[in-house]
Amino acid sequence: AGEMVEFASGVKGIAFNLENENVGIVVFGSDTAIKEGDLVKRTGSIVDVPAGKAMLGRVVDGLGVPIDGRGALSDHERRRVEVKAPGIIERKSVHEPMQTGLKAVDSLVPIGRGQRELIIGDRQTGKTAIAIDTILNQKQLNSRATSESETLYCVYVAIGQKRSTVAQLVQILSEANALEYSILVAATASDPAPLQFLAPYSGCAMGEYFRDNGMHALIIYDDLSKQAVAYRQMSLLLRRPPGREAFPGDVFYLHSRLLERAAKRSDQTGAGSLTALPVIETQAGDVSAYIPTNVIPITDGQICSETELFYRGI
Repeated sequence: AGEMVEFASGVKGIAFNLENENVGIVVFGSDTAIKEGDLVKRTGSIVDVPAGKAMLGRVVDGLGVPIDGRGALSDHERRRVEVKAPGIIERKSVHEPMQTGLKAVDSLVPIGRGQRELIIGDRQTGKTAIAIDTILNQKQLNSRATSESETLYCVYVAIGQKRSTVAQLVQILSEANALEYSILVAATASDPAPLQFLAPYSGCAMGEYFRDNGMHALIIYDDLSKQAVAYRQMSLLLRRPPGREAFPGDVFYLHSRLLERAAKRSDQTGAGSLTALPVIETQAGDVSAYIPTNVIPITDGQICSETELFYRGI
């Protein structure tokens, strides 16, 4: 399971379900070109994505293919999308601050490099604004950095958002010259569910390049509720038994294995870090729903945005 396959039409997929009589494959692309009797080839490789400094300033899809119309990626390495999180020995206690540039966050809930801080709240309460402001504020902080080990690179993963929203975001970042230290991974609402499911892992692999090479990175998943919905869609289509709110039983593992990869490395392994800011959207402020109660225990703390406070301009 997890191997890439290729259809006769050139569309790629990933073997998701392995059963005695059949194999369940999820498709990364248009399924209209696939017909009964088509030949499906094994590629012999697990899903991997490009990573490295060549990715900075680029907008890519869930498989790391550039979608910004600026040609192919130059010098880069490839990294597995699904890797194990660093073990206990390879980690170190979080001790350096990760400034967001937002007074309310930095004074009340300071975030360390290598931590995971959940941004949770209803729709239209400024969750994405917190995340984007954090990226923009790194411009000033990075300009003061004296060495590579002080610079913070940013990865923004947009899951299930409108294309116009992503385009707007690219414009905001490029106008502020913030794209030079950022990577954008976009699996928009018009992309198939498997790509929306895969995008956070792809973004994480790109962030891990910095973490494993003694640098610091920040990754924002906006938002993981949509990834869970895409995963539910795939699981139900593959006839996996549904659980609470029709989500499959391993939806906790879906998020835990992703967020555990954000870590602070020990001095022996380069002292790099990956900080995660996952976003979860609640319905009518219900933080006790299934996905919020799954992600809250995985993260180190929460930033809750409330409609009431948002309308009061706080």
